[in-house]
Amino acid sequence: MADYRAAIDIGGTFTDICVVAEETGKLEVFKVPTAVDPIDGLIDGLAESGVEPEQMALLTHGTTVATNALITRGLPPAVMVTTRGFRDVIEIRKGTREFIWDVYRDPAPPYIRRRDRLEVSEATDARGNVVEPLDEEEARSLAGVIAKRGAAAVAVCFVNSYANPANETRMKEILEEELDGVFVCTSSEVLPELFEHDRFSTAVVNAVLAPLVGDYARRLRSRLSSAGYRSDVLLLHSGGGVMTTAMAEQLPVRLAASGLAAGAIATQHLAGACGLPHAIGLDMGGTSTDVSVVAEGEVQTTKRWFVEWGHPICFPSVDIRTIGAGGGSVIWIDEAGALRNGPQSAGSNPGPACYERGGELPTNTDANLVLGRLGDELIGGAMTLSREAARSAIEGHVAKPLGMSVEEAATAALRVANAHMADAVRLLSIRRGYDPRDFALVPFGGAGPLHAATLARELGVPLTVVPPNPGITSAFGALLVDIRHDLSQMLLGLAGELTDAELEAVFGELESEARELLDDEGVPEDRMRLTRTIDMRYTGQWRSLTIPIGPGAVSLAEVVKHFHDEHEREYHYRRDEAPVEVYRLNIVARGIVPKPELEPAPSGAEPQPRSERQVVFDEAIEWVQTPVFARPDLPRGAVVQGPAVIEQLDSTVIVPPWAKAEVDEWSNLRVSEKEEQR
Repeated sequence: MADYRAAIDIGGTFTDICVVAEETGKLEVFKVPTAVDPIDGLIDGLAESGVEPEQMALLTHGTTVATNALITRGLPPAVMVTTRGFRDVIEIRKGTREFIWDVYRDPAPPYIRRRDRLEVSEATDARGNVVEPLDEEEARSLAGVIAKRGAAAVAVCFVNSYANPANETRMKEILEEELDGVFVCTSSEVLPELFEHDRFSTAVVNAVLAPLVGDYARRLRSRLSSAGYRSDVLLLHSGGGVMTTAMAEQLPVRLAASGLAAGAIATQHLAGACGLPHAIGLDMGGTSTDVSVVAEGEVQTTKRWFVEWGHPICFPSVDIRTIGAGGGSVIWIDEAGALRNGPQSAGSNPGPACYERGGELPTNTDANLVLGRLGDELIGGAMTLSREAARSAIEGHVAKPLGMSVEEAATAALRVANAHMADAVRLLSIRRGYDPRDFALVPFGGAGPLHAATLARELGVPLTVVPPNPGITSAFGALLVDIRHDLSQMLLGLAGELTDAELEAVFGELESEARELLDDEGVPEDRMRLTRTIDMRYTGQWRSLTIPIGPGAVSLAEVVKHFHDEHEREYHYRRDEAPVEVYRLNIVARGIVPKPELEPAPSGAEPQPRSERQVVFDEAIEWVQTPVFARPDLPRGAVVQGPAVIEQLDSTVIVPPWAKAEVDEWSNLRVSEKEEQR
């Protein structure tokens, strides 16, 4: 019997496992150290759970394989084949700089070096007319060059192929005939859209990742199959959905932010269960903090993002701001004598000084430990922390050089980390037209609940909702994710000149393709959900806004009204008299995956603290005798008045003296300011 569903999130420090019993909805969580080979950590995590692979109905997995490969540049040799005269498109980019006033900072080099960007004779105009057919003799000659260079992948990127892919498709056919075992993709099949830099860049990233992701997907399938697992392995992709390993082998670029999206999906689910339409997700782990936004019940997404600036990936992705502020972020002093926090991290090996694994530099974990906010154990006693080692690291590297006490230095360092996180939240909220005071903060990751209450107060956020298992919330989010495909078709024209019937025809073609994709992945018709959107802009603009369309036939006049409203919210102005241009039609195709039915929180007696300890809560550097509660002891409806520390297997929740925490019906902790503090 397949009695369980499992989700696994592999992070830089720990591998998190969520297991839900199909019949009872009972949720169990586990953490194991991340292994050198991520698949080993995954297998170890399943063994730790005690659930045999043959007992699992479904396994969902978020992976950092693609992200890490791009960050470290650990990429296989690859070649780009392009229209003659266009091999430098991915290096010229858009002629802009990340920091426009810093002329000395060079962008990261392309993922494929110039000598491996090969040209071929062909031409297609902007209307899709083939001006010059592909020179097939030249194409076969290039295949020989590629073979000699030992390339593992090829990206075929022709100008205007979005309008007519015939030449690109033929080039791919020739390369597949001539090259055995080499992955080949075309820009028109990866991203059939205007703007050759965005299209070429996305196709190149897809090509360089394919050998690595393909190998990972095949090994993962093989290891799990050998262990007895019989269902599909679903991999989380950056758009907030999942895809089969077979699809991931064809579109590995979609895994470039795999692990990050699950936290945003979990934020959406938790906020929805609490009746909160607006929420800010704060995922603070060992290395970084990821911030996401849910507005009107929907996770906010972006269509242009990157791992390294200058090399865009133009698939829809959950809009996430990542900063180097995690539990393992190093506290240091720069050349000007200023206190800094991150972005470099001690990681899991050697880790913070308090781990006593060879790490000598102070980190946020060390600071929280010396202030009493963290206890001396993690993961239910599986890890022991050394308060003396933490004090020594902070004293030697921070306190003495700045003429501070250890407590002052630790408090100052955490204030710097909180300031970085607050800035990240503002970038995703205020700059997008949202007021953080209308949102709830949902902190998770092992370190998120340690900082959340103070951060919420700084931002003016009235409510913090701490999930039942913060340290494995991303893994829990992977349990909630549906199969998802994003399809689009360029359709340039003035809204006043296009007809509803023209749009309906294009949407019909996209929806037919979407249903085929979902059908190939075994999704039954009654679980298919197709959502339409239109990208629009004022004539003369090059940025567009994505406008959702409700069910039923298209009414372009209504969509234009909605566009004006959205433009005002995003950019704080509108021009109702200006002509509006349709840019692109999109379909989001979802295959609904059954969601686990979780148990409501149990009732019980008023909780009693298990111990007490001295804690410093703010810059006043006052030690406060603080009760320490075990979170499993807190029943539904329990109210914990600050100051308090609430400990559990995967995280620690800080309730400052000015706050209180209440357990809701789904075991979330709702932290807010006391009435007298408002």
